[in-house]
Amino acid sequence: MSQPAFFDRYRNQINKVARSSVQMLLMKPAIWGILNVDVQGVEHLETLDSQTAFILVANHTSHFDTPLLFGSLPIRLGSRMATGAAADYFFAHWYLAGSTSLFFNTFPVERRSQDANASDVRRRQGLAGRLLGKEVPLLIYPEGTRSRTGAMGPFHPGSAALCISHVVPAVPAALVGVSAAWPAGTPRWKSGRPPVHVVFGPPMWPNQGETATQFSNRIRDAVIQLHDSTATAYGMPTQAELRARADIAAAIEQQATDEKDTPVDSEN
Repeated sequence: MSQPAFFDRYRNQINKVARSSVQMLLMKPAIWGILNVDVQGVEHLETLDSQTAFILVANHTSHFDTPLLFGSLPIRLGSRMATGAAADYFFAHWYLAGSTSLFFNTFPVERRSQDANASDVRRRQGLAGRLLGKEVPLLIYPEGTRSRTGAMGPFHPGSAALCISHVVPAVPAALVGVSAAWPAGTPRWKSGRPPVHVVFGPPMWPNQGETATQFSNRIRDAVIQLHDSTATAYGMPTQAELRARADIAAAIEQQATDEKDTPVDSEN
């Protein structure tokens, strides 16, 4: 497949209309029916016009995260945005590739390049940057994987580096209460429409001379501030509280493991 044809599917007007239709008519009613969703900060997105590339940066705790973010964005932005998906899983089967592409405009991201076809790896390298160059906004989770505790991990600086090299803003977003709505390791979400919050912050630009790591840390601080201000207002745990809970759980688990591995003295 030629490069222009490959990128056209991410920008094609017919695909945008189809994607916005399934997002608004199928995905959003389904997710909003399962969860009690509160969206804040949409006014911060008004400066992003229908041709602006940007990177939406959010914490990652649940399978709900991506549909919540797409469903909370204005249609003019959500219908254009693309998000990375594991090539070895979502693009290994046509039915997964087709459905995720339709709903979320996904592009393949290599997790185990040594197992992939070499030509596919070469084509996919730098794909995020090339999409930004085609004015396609991206959703990126800089933690790289879902948090199992709700506490945010460190941010990898790749998204910040893309903002710097392509001169596009980062839009911080916080997902609050989502890990509690579908705890990691459980087969399904909690019933009763648990409350969750999606909070968008103002677009952020790198400062002159700022490194990717410095900008990434600043974006992470902004996501934490959005999360914690909302969590405090609604009586939900802050990031510090989530981290403390995770540390206690890890300590208890480690103690149980140590006790299990410790030999028991027997009387002679």
